[in-house]
Amino acid sequence: MNRRALMGAAAAVAPVALATPALAQTLPEVRWRAQSSFPRVFDILYGTLERISQRVAQLTEGRFRIQTFPAGEIVGGLQVLDAVQAGTMEAGHTASYYYIGKDLAFVPFTAMSFGLNTRQMSAWFRHGGGNELAAELFRDYSIVAHTAGDTGAQMGGWFREEMTMEKLRGLKFRITGLAGQLFNRMGAAATLVAPADIYPSLERGVLDAVEFVGPHDDERANYVRVARFYYAPGFWEPGARLHFMMNQRAHAALPDLYKHAIEVACSEADAEMVARYDAANPPALRRLVAAGAQLRFWPRPILETAWRANEEMVADLGRQNPRFARIMESYNRFRAESFQWFSISENSYDNFAFTAARTVR
Repeated sequence: MNRRALMGAAAAVAPVALATPALAQTLPEVRWRAQSSFPRVFDILYGTLERISQRVAQLTEGRFRIQTFPAGEIVGGLQVLDAVQAGTMEAGHTASYYYIGKDLAFVPFTAMSFGLNTRQMSAWFRHGGGNELAAELFRDYSIVAHTAGDTGAQMGGWFREEMTMEKLRGLKFRITGLAGQLFNRMGAAATLVAPADIYPSLERGVLDAVEFVGPHDDERANYVRVARFYYAPGFWEPGARLHFMMNQRAHAALPDLYKHAIEVACSEADAEMVARYDAANPPALRRLVAAGAQLRFWPRPILETAWRANEEMVADLGRQNPRFARIMESYNRFRAESFQWFSISENSYDNFAFTAARTVR
């Protein structure tokens, strides 16, 4: 290569070489704290917050770091939203339906009984107006939030004895969100207990039955030691969406690149969490059955009673809370179309193929 060509090549490369350090110098060092609503033992739930933190650091070349904490290390597991709103910490990873005591309208953004499943929730959030409705609600609490993970369809919980309508009456049942009110309508005595306190409450007899997520988490919590009957499905959580919540002022102070990094990390978490559960739950269920779990399915009379009670409850609550009613109008309109489509496509396939895999030879 002659001298003129070599200098021309160097001139072409020089702007690129100079641009990287110049860009890095414009990006501030930012350090946040974020807590999960879940203990470290629930590795997929708590681990999702860790993966969001790691991905944000990767996308910003380490200049934006989020230190993560499990439930209880800064605030209680059910106080994450309060701490983020107050600025006690910049962010948190939690389920919005834990904050039903603040506003009923938080519930549909996590899960509704007999509601949208995981894929349908993603479609509603992204293309059915769900994100816009959620942003409006969170703004009133000085919070910016992104969906960040989903459990997929959950199990129906652990019980000391087989369930009938009669045995539901007075049952001390740990359950979250509006599902607690639904079971109260059916005669149970529902209560919300933070994830870290579920096992000791069941072991001591403070609770008769508990529900949490599904086989992977339930195995780690060891509920099978104190309650043998394991019910399906968790019809109150056909999917449970989590949110990464950020203090509004802290979020506003971020450079746009950092805001985009959080969006990317949370979007990836939406897909990754459910994929991890779908991989981890089948072998965990086999191990639980081997350890003595007695798998049961909700009797149809209970399901039908729950369906009717839920429809009545949602209508009653909508008359009391206009914002909840407006959210549910959007949600139910999307549910009607999604259920129709899935019954033609997904459900017709599932009904044959899942059975055929065991029976057709």
